[in-house]
Amino acid sequence: MRAARLRRGLAMALTACSIVVTVAAAARSTVPGTPVQPELPAVRADNLAARYAANHRFITESGRAARDMGDDGRAKVLGQLARKDRHFLSFSPRGDGQVVEVLGDLAHADRIAVVVPGSDTTVDTFDQLGTVYASLHGGAGALHAEMNRLQPDRKTAVVAWYGYPAPRTMSRDIVSTDRALDGGRRLAGLIGDLRTVNAAAPVSLLCHSYGSVVCATALRRMDAPAESSLADVVLFGSPGTGVRSRAELRTRVPVWAGRGATDWIEGVPHVSLDLLGEQVGFGTDPVTAAFGARIFPAGPGSHSDYLRPGGLPLRNISLIALGRGTEVSDD
Repeated sequence: MRAARLRRGLAMALTACSIVVTVAAAARSTVPGTPVQPELPAVRADNLAARYAANHRFITESGRAARDMGDDGRAKVLGQLARKDRHFLSFSPRGDGQVVEVLGDLAHADRIAVVVPGSDTTVDTFDQLGTVYASLHGGAGALHAEMNRLQPDRKTAVVAWYGYPAPRTMSRDIVSTDRALDGGRRLAGLIGDLRTVNAAAPVSLLCHSYGSVVCATALRRMDAPAESSLADVVLFGSPGTGVRSRAELRTRVPVWAGRGATDWIEGVPHVSLDLLGEQVGFGTDPVTAAFGARIFPAGPGSHSDYLRPGGLPLRNISLIALGRGTEVSDD
């Protein structure tokens, strides 16, 4: 185990040392002939149906364009997104894409959870990333189902938020805060939009892996009205947040952290360095006492198991999102 941690630490250090070299996988180019991005109605309760419909048309048209250009893989992905029972606040096919999906009735929910993913999330992996539940759509769906199972008398909504350019695991971006800076700004804007749609519903931010860095950045950028909607922040499988302690997040809401016993992220060096003017590494481990988060049991699972149906971390994360954090347990 110690040797494995050392190997992972060395790999991370080598990645950091190569920060000046871009080794990111090339992003998929926009398919020529892709329909023009539509003007969308503002994110308000009375506009949601129209916004969903506009995005559905755009996804359908983008799928046809991909098929016409011979990009059958992207066309198949977009065909799945274009199902009539799915609803999207935002969508873009450019490059790795952008997808923000809503599960449940956002305008009338009693509780809202926003799932913020980590590396390797793209429009092409939105529904399938190794396994279904490891993908953003699959994990958000499992979370929504578990919240409804635990409290069927409460209306819930889950936002699967791929609204930022997530880094690739094998890239220089994975050890830098650059993508999180852009993502945090966008995520702070989403929380403001959710308050406009449904000011009465408390919002939980659920942040996986690199998504923890995005959430931390959003907290530091969020205005007071948007932050007033937040109920909890949950960090799981986190490499760090880019700050030394929970206090530096400057938020009044409870911050939770959990890590599975076999999650490889444990071996990531918890440092933060300025390398050629760029911040590399994400600082203090969120599950240590030095960080100051509330710890929730996350079971024996690995980095992709947190939202696996039937798993302990899914139950505990769902309880927190329901406002029942006092009930988290290790069984």
